[in-house]
Amino acid sequence: MEPSKRDWKLFRDKISTWQENYMGKLVIKYTVLLNDKLPASSKFWELEKQIRQDKKKSGVMLNLRKQEMVFDIVRLINDKAITMDDLEEFSDELRDYVKYLQEK
Repeated sequence: MEPSKRDWKLFRDKISTWQENYMGKLVIKYTVLLNDKLPASSKFWELEKQIRQDKKKSGVMLNLRKQEMVFDIVRLINDKAITMDDLEEFSDELRDYVKYLQEK
């Protein structure tokens, strides 16, 4: 599916906010870990492991390419960076295609 110009522009406008919100959730998760009663070394290594995993997720980093936009949206949903509700301003065609890809 080739995204419309409107959907592509909307995606570029929203992605930074979506990613910022997702990283905010990660920071809260890391804070909970750091406030745990575990030894400092355990917290350090668990935090390092989590950051290494999280920085590969779409909610943290994406290469913005129009032809990858729909797949990026599916990854954002799968990573729980966004929900289908975040796509309400996008075209019906795009939302239907995202739903279709999620079902596969």
